[in-house]
Amino acid sequence: MAAFEEFDEAAWDYGDELFETWKKGLYNKDLYYEIGWKIMKHHMGGNGLELCAPQRGGFDVYYRLRMAEGAGAMIRFPMPAYFQYAEEKLLAEVATIRYLSDNTAIPIPFILHYGIKQESPGELGPFIIMEWVENAGDLVDITNKPGLTNEDVPMLDPDIDDEKLERVYGQMAGILLQLSQCEFPAIGSLNFPNGDDDLDPEVLTRPLSINISQLANFARVPHFQLPPPSKTFKTSSEYYTALADMHLQQLSFQRNQAVESADDCRKKYIARQLFRKLALEGRLAEDKSFNHGPFKLWCDDLRPANVLVNKDETLAAAIDWEFTYAAPADFSFAPPWWLLLQAPDDWRAGLDDWVAHYEPRLAVFLRALETKEKQLIEQGRLLGEAEVPPPLSARMRRSWETGHFWVVYAARRAWAFDGIYWRFLDEKFFGRNESGDFMERLKLLPLEQIEAMEGFVERKPKEKEEGMLVDWYEPGAESRVI
Repeated sequence: MAAFEEFDEAAWDYGDELFETWKKGLYNKDLYYEIGWKIMKHHMGGNGLELCAPQRGGFDVYYRLRMAEGAGAMIRFPMPAYFQYAEEKLLAEVATIRYLSDNTAIPIPFILHYGIKQESPGELGPFIIMEWVENAGDLVDITNKPGLTNEDVPMLDPDIDDEKLERVYGQMAGILLQLSQCEFPAIGSLNFPNGDDDLDPEVLTRPLSINISQLANFARVPHFQLPPPSKTFKTSSEYYTALADMHLQQLSFQRNQAVESADDCRKKYIARQLFRKLALEGRLAEDKSFNHGPFKLWCDDLRPANVLVNKDETLAAAIDWEFTYAAPADFSFAPPWWLLLQAPDDWRAGLDDWVAHYEPRLAVFLRALETKEKQLIEQGRLLGEAEVPPPLSARMRRSWETGHFWVVYAARRAWAFDGIYWRFLDEKFFGRNESGDFMERLKLLPLEQIEAMEGFVERKPKEKEEGMLVDWYEPGAESRVI
């Protein structure tokens, strides 16, 4: 059985079809002129020389306009085929960038203008126009394994010098330290009160995560099954419960590649119900003193690929702040997953091998973080341990040593959940399973969930045979509480 689940291939193919249709309109000559004039209208920095061909990122497509003077500007559109809630995503990112620009020293491209789909060139979608940041690449370019191309999955150079790696990690550590000081009274995404961007951003809407967007696209979870856009969370335990519910929705609604067999379905059902049990009992939040806040600013997509550097490998800008939200403090207290450039669920040699490679790099990162903490304390930009014990480096070390790193990772990523739950979480919370039979854990669940399991197991193969139902843009599927 596979350790990690896959997206629904039919849903992915459908997204590909939508993207190819949308993509055909990106190279229209009239559109190029419209985009160029749109950027120049808000840049006011001289005449445009060249509008470069559109480039595709992880979640967006952007055009760069070279100017006669200065670095120029860019306009960016979310790809509607793969990531839902494009306007919600954009408005939250704009508010986040405004907040970070006003409250941190993180270098971020300046927003010149933004707007909704109806205001965009060719109605391509909601858009942001930003100043272009000259750069010599990103942190992946200087840490990637030699010989890999842009088409390959990045992998940390196994022979990288520790001193160089500590300098790179130090750049990221500085960003994480500043984010950890951004505190809020609720869990959710930032937005402008009443849509007025003259006002300071506040936590006003649901925490729009990568996971929520992917659930809508690649598990085809109907919108009404996910937290409503206006929903914010007042405690970490409440949010962990919502994440556990979403894991169940992923298993319930995804029709293809969700389960491999009846036993595989039972095992995934039991794991998700046990995880929800832990959430409801308030056992997933590690530091209970933070259960009611303050909550820390967290970015799902913060990683070395989104940190641009100058020729001397110093920080130029941190970009792509979509999927940023106030989250449980546990998220910030967990050490970063990206130290090897590859996520644990993408590591071909398996979780144990990932851990073996990760731990030596974690030691280097924590050393870099401790150095950065001392620097910021000396500069008066960070309170010392006497004022705010313990420091972030100590909290990250504890998160790894206690295994809470895996709680946070499993909670955030529905498709990585199963392999991590059975490898790291089941025994941590419920003790050793002497028989090794996952069905032994069934007795830990309430009777109604036990009785519902076989009906659920029978339903999954039938749904796969039936294929896709209604378009997931429409709230047409029945409610499924399992």
